[in-house]
Amino acid sequence: MLDQIIAEKWFTPKAAIDFWSANSVGDDIRLYTDENRKTGLATFYTLRQQLSRRETQANLALADFIAPETSGKADYIGGFVVTAGSGEEVLAEYFEQANDDYSAILLKVLSDRFSEALAELMHERVRKEFWGYAGEEHFTNEELICEFYKGIRPAPGYPAQPDHTEKRTLFDLLDVSQATGVVLTENYAMWPGSSVAGFYFSHPESYYFGVAKVERDQVEDYAARKGMVVEEVERWLAPILNYLSKKRKNGD
Repeated sequence: MLDQIIAEKWFTPKAAIDFWSANSVGDDIRLYTDENRKTGLATFYTLRQQLSRRETQANLALADFIAPETSGKADYIGGFVVTAGSGEEVLAEYFEQANDDYSAILLKVLSDRFSEALAELMHERVRKEFWGYAGEEHFTNEELICEFYKGIRPAPGYPAQPDHTEKRTLFDLLDVSQATGVVLTENYAMWPGSSVAGFYFSHPESYYFGVAKVERDQVEDYAARKGMVVEEVERWLAPILNYLSKKRKNGD
């Protein structure tokens, strides 16, 4: 039954991808409307690690993988949202109403794998075709799994940028809802759930890392840069706060 449904193209994979002129300004990534880099388009905000390290080890922010504006070097950043389509929701409900929980669970797992596979495929095409900074790349499947390629695709809400609200800027720039049908909920989850969003970095030394715990000083600075109140930022960064916010102190 499930094989037949998939064969009948109930899933409709879609992708929204774009690239922008960009430079870093402190811990911010500033996007420009064109190559003249005179007019700002949008800003992605990043968080920096606040870890105790050896002097030779830096505390990273994603902005470190974009050339500083003061360097005079032209740099770029990409963004994407891919989805396996909305068929999962309809089909899962069908199976659940038929008391076929096994098929419903299997369907959700397959749909999630499809969206991740599409994200991986699009990243490869970005490196070799769309952006083309690694046009001669040729890796085996095992080497791709080990991420031997240049560049990363971190996602908002994950360790390198744990703030889910950064999805809003990405969705607006890509006009995601119109292009793919994917929408953000009020809690910045993506619907359909089998969707993947993130940024493309081409820096040859870029790699994945975790911001880990942050202190109040960085939260206050981050809130000021984003134009948000501190309490709102604390709400979204609650899992990584290294202090008790006023709300948590009051037991709310």
